[in-house]
Formats: sequence, structure tokens, C-alpha cells
Amino acid sequence: MGARTKARKRALDVLFEAEQRQMSPVALLADRLVEPGTESSLPQYSVDIVEGIVEHMDRIDELLETYSHGWTLDRMPAVDRALLRIGSWEVLFNADVPDAVAIDEAVELSRSLSTDDSPTFVNGLLGRILELKPTILA
Repeated sequence: MGARTKARKRALDVLFEAEQRQMSPVALLADRLVEPGTESSLPQYSVDIVEGIVEHMDRIDELLETYSHGWTLDRMPAVDRALLRIGSWEVLFNADVPDAVAIDEAVELSRSLSTDDSPTFVNGLLGRILELKPTILA
């Protein structure tokens, strides 16, 4: 597993745990930076992901709600929701990662961590956001 893949997984862990504990992802991130627990310290890219998502959360969630066709954010599995936020942030707001890589990474993580239907759902929704990227960022 590559360094960025591990960083995405660790960012996913922070986003998922923050949601389950009903706390701010930034607050949990700060806790994890001071006290990583049983894992090694968070990679900088994990920090970048979580901070980037929080900075653009309203816009990302609005896009996910708009283009998920019949699925509210609350109805999505929590892992899928976090992966979609990561993938959307990378596609829309992180020029350092090729769009195809961002989507592939989200799909692969959903394949190993979520439901049988999740890879198709994640791929389709992120693909739609990629299609609309020029108009979203205009």
C-alpha cells in the first residue's frame, strides 16, 4: 500500500470516528496529532485531506446530495460518505492528485471497507462530479 493510500485511509479513520463520536473532524484531528493512540502519527497528507474537507464541507456535501440521485447523505453508509468527501475534495480542490487516481483510490477503499454495492456507487458519483468539474469550479 502506497504512502498516499495509507494517508487516505488514516484520513478516512479520522472522518469516520469524528462522525461516530459526533465531534468536529478538526478537533479529533488535533487530538490524534497530539496522541496518535495505537497507530503511528498521522501523515501530513492525512492532515491536508481532513483540513481540506472541513474547509469545503458545505460545498462538497451540497454536490454529493445534488448528484447522488435519491440518496441523502444521511442514508449513505458512513464509510461511503467519508470516502466520497475525500474523493470529491481530491478531484475538486487538490491539483496534486490526478482525478483518475483520486477516484480509483476511493473505489478501492470502498471495495475493501464498505458494502458490495459501494464501489459502483462511489465510482458513479465521483465520475459525475468529475464530469461536472468545469462547471462546478467556474
